[in-house]
Amino acid sequence: MQAEGDAGGRARLRVKIAADLAVWSVAGLVAFLFIALDGWNDASWTIVGVYTLIGLPIELGCILGFRLHRRTWRRFGFDDLPQLELAVITGTAVLFLLGLVAYYVFEVPLPRSAALIQGALALLAMGALRGAVRWRKERRWRRQMGPSSARAQRVLLVGAGDAGTRIAHEIRRSPRSGMQAVGFLDDNPAHAPLEIAGLRVLGRIDDLAEVVTDYEVEQVLITMPSAGGRATRRVVELARQVDVPCRILPGITQVLFGDVTLAGVRSVQVEDLLRREPVDLELASSYIRGRSVLVTGAGGSIGSELVRQVALLEPARVILFGHGENSLYDIGKELATTLPGLKAIPVIGDVRDRAKIDHVMYEYEPTVVFHAAAHKHVPMLEADPDEAVLNNVGGTKNLAEAALLAGVERFVNVSTDKAVRPVSVLGATKFLAERVVGKVAEDADAGQSFVSVRFGNVLGSRGSVVPMFQEQIRRGGPITVTDPEMTRYFMTIPEASRLVIQAGSLQENGALYVLDMGTPVRIVDLARDMIRLAGADEDDIEIVFTGRRAGEKLHEELFTDAEQLRATTVDQIVVARRGPGLDADAGQRIDDLLAAAEKRDWEVLQRCLGDLIPGFHPESPDRPGPNHRPPPMFGEAS
Repeated sequence: MQAEGDAGGRARLRVKIAADLAVWSVAGLVAFLFIALDGWNDASWTIVGVYTLIGLPIELGCILGFRLHRRTWRRFGFDDLPQLELAVITGTAVLFLLGLVAYYVFEVPLPRSAALIQGALALLAMGALRGAVRWRKERRWRRQMGPSSARAQRVLLVGAGDAGTRIAHEIRRSPRSGMQAVGFLDDNPAHAPLEIAGLRVLGRIDDLAEVVTDYEVEQVLITMPSAGGRATRRVVELARQVDVPCRILPGITQVLFGDVTLAGVRSVQVEDLLRREPVDLELASSYIRGRSVLVTGAGGSIGSELVRQVALLEPARVILFGHGENSLYDIGKELATTLPGLKAIPVIGDVRDRAKIDHVMYEYEPTVVFHAAAHKHVPMLEADPDEAVLNNVGGTKNLAEAALLAGVERFVNVSTDKAVRPVSVLGATKFLAERVVGKVAEDADAGQSFVSVRFGNVLGSRGSVVPMFQEQIRRGGPITVTDPEMTRYFMTIPEASRLVIQAGSLQENGALYVLDMGTPVRIVDLARDMIRLAGADEDDIEIVFTGRRAGEKLHEELFTDAEQLRATTVDQIVVARRGPGLDADAGQRIDDLLAAAEKRDWEVLQRCLGDLIPGFHPESPDRPGPNHRPPPMFGEAS
């Protein structure tokens, strides 16, 4: 059925191209008849024939070049006129110039005004053709829906489950929404013969193109909040093929604790195309409910989402720890609005300040700690490795050791796939942070659990490639991608945060958990998805490949063969065999590394990293030294 939809879409495009070409050519014939009313002869027919044959490729080029066939005639309006005018004016100018050359150079008795009259007639006729198609569509709506709803937009709901049913009822109860639901599409065979909320299930999702055509659908609405990215991508692509806008309900994470309403409907975002199945939080809630929870980096993208998810699990209080006062204020204000009964305590501080960490442990007595504070920008940390070491290694060491002494029951360190066979300063420091947490775990008492959770990129985080691509698309391009073959693992922030909370519930002291990130995504494919979601075309926005930068891998890994993964009770989480911990000598070398970072002793710092991480070396041959300072790079694809 999808193949039939594709064929139908291509056939409609060909019909529109042929119609425009025929109208434009006939306009030329009418122009000649108008000019030569009294002097028409056999020679005139020859001139008209040659003129028409020459004009066909020019007119076709303008129709295709200005993408007139890609615009929907059923919704033709004033916004479409400039494009139509520009196409006709361009074709008219070319034909007029060719007419002048034929008249003055080759002495062909061609009326010089023919092209101008043809252009005017073609513009009127092509506009009238589109207007007639729209009038016919609106007339059909008025017959079917009556005068009161003639202006309503016809909407097709994809997903006939609970969310789709509620949206259908709300559309019916809200005539001012400007929507008229025409029916459902759903792949569940049990829904096929049913009428739900007064609407028929019109077919399966693969029937979208046919249903859009048959029922004059103006908008597709995805009402499957629990659908994964593959299903969402499928619907979006089918809607794009028939030139119908597609919107979506938020994912299950956003609607789990609230009602499904029309107010939540939004445009499809790239996160929707990559999201996976929802994660059940029942297992995780028991160790948080009624407890004091500390989240470091609480103002950051991962930290703030951890705060939101933890807040829903009824903790006694949440301590929001971070050094950015504005971001802490924002998340605190958000919680005060959405969960006014929650005791949320913002604390300004730095994980590098051991005295402040000890004070927080003593003052607020957290029983659960989520450590999300870290520097994460790859090229910037290549230029300032001292900051990466002090924050990512020293800060993790301070927090884990303080948590051990304070009797914290659960300590969850947020790590990254860049810690696997690291080639960047970021990866090296996160590798050491995992080892530091593993070392502290060896000294933990019964009932204490110190773990790390490793995963790849999160969409929409600070430093994510997505905001950079969005800004480049807004500017009209180009989009900059480092390498056409570069891949990354991606997960949405809510998905990653929920799985981090799940990992904390597993209580296997010293474990290194790895999240199931699915299949790696090529960065260039992500860029193309975003171009299409923005309503543009790859011909309109250029993708430029800039070459890999220092510290960047072509492909990231989530684990090594030596880590020997095994399953856990949570399908999306596996546990890796942790590498060798830090012995006494390694502990001293960590202290030496931190001392070198404090002194900005680059030579000792690099030597310590090499001693602590066997085989650590840059993958990029042009990696800058620590004194090199590249221009600021934001929205890193790595």
